[in-house]
Amino acid sequence: MNKNDDDNIEAFSAEEAIQEAEETVNEEAEKIAKSEANKAADLSAALGQAINDAIAKAKNQKIQDSMAAPAQEKPEDSKILNSTEIAPTDQDGNPIPVTIPVALTPNTTVVYTTRLGGVSEGDFAHFNLGGKGGDDPAKVRANREALAKELGAKLSLIKQVHSGDAIDVDEVYTDNSPFGFDASGSVDAMLGATYNPKLSTVDSVDKVNGDVQVLDGDAQVTTKTGIALGMFAADCLPVLLADDEAGVIAAAHCGRLGLQKGVIRATLDMMQEKGADPARIVATLGPCICGDCYEVGSDIADDFDAQFPGTFTLTRFGGPGIDLAAAALQELTKAGISEDHIISSRPRVNAATQYLSEDAELAQLCQEDNEGDPNLHERIGKIRHSMCTLENPLWFSHRRAQLAHKDHEGRMLALIVRR
Repeated sequence: MNKNDDDNIEAFSAEEAIQEAEETVNEEAEKIAKSEANKAADLSAALGQAINDAIAKAKNQKIQDSMAAPAQEKPEDSKILNSTEIAPTDQDGNPIPVTIPVALTPNTTVVYTTRLGGVSEGDFAHFNLGGKGGDDPAKVRANREALAKELGAKLSLIKQVHSGDAIDVDEVYTDNSPFGFDASGSVDAMLGATYNPKLSTVDSVDKVNGDVQVLDGDAQVTTKTGIALGMFAADCLPVLLADDEAGVIAAAHCGRLGLQKGVIRATLDMMQEKGADPARIVATLGPCICGDCYEVGSDIADDFDAQFPGTFTLTRFGGPGIDLAAAALQELTKAGISEDHIISSRPRVNAATQYLSEDAELAQLCQEDNEGDPNLHERIGKIRHSMCTLENPLWFSHRRAQLAHKDHEGRMLALIVRR
């Protein structure tokens, strides 16, 4: 090997060494790069997992927080939640009646007033509509005017005497009071005399200044629109009827004596005279004392049951009683009104009773009136028949007032109006 060969070998070796060195460097660089990439990937994966873990932890904490404590109420939420707290009067002291409407037909509405939302006081608290029991006439008139305003209709009131007679309102109606037609014999607050509950008497004259003041009867019938026929009640049964096609409505006051004297038959006869057909008539029964509570004595119960078989009851007080509603249903059926045309008011009354079960005014009345359990929750819990005037504190009840040794009680109105 000559010197040139040696030089070539050395040159080749140097080049080869450089190439190997470069390859080695590249391999190391690639290893480093892969290592860094793996580290970056690992870091990215770790970061992603950490984020997912944080999100999961936040979600779990939110769920736990929502389960552990309710969300903070906004002021408007509190108003909604406490909406059952209905004020009895407006800012000017005018009554705000609490009533229960029932759609009897497409054109006819039945309305039941409650004890709530009036200005009467004491035994008459608060929404008393009866004008003959000794309540302050000015307060009674204020309650009646507020009711007419709420209904958007004039009231028609007569003097109920437990008869079997019906009044044709079409023939006698006249606007003789601020709230409509008053022929109930109420003490008139506008006569100018100073109110004295011990001296106030029912005006028994037929006419005063040419206007009808007193009409005796226990049912009203009309073809007029915008007139709310009203029946006072505080245990007796109101029955409301309508024939939309004929445009006839009626309201009947069905106490024990009225039922026995045929007040439902008289009401239906007058409706038919005005074009109503029993096949079209729709009826509903209002609040009344139920058969479990209406204790009357054995002679009366036997006599009533003889006329209306199956209405004899044994009351929860242990004595014989009668079922007014059962007797009225017999009369309606006998007159040709089919069972599917007798609409139950109970679902609406049940809902209203539940809605008002924590009402502040009703709770106050239960505390003050000494009628049964003083606690509203206990009173509501013991209701078996929401339509029963004795059981449900929403209604006025003569019998409940007697049991509580009260001197007076107010009167509700059951009304029917055609638009």
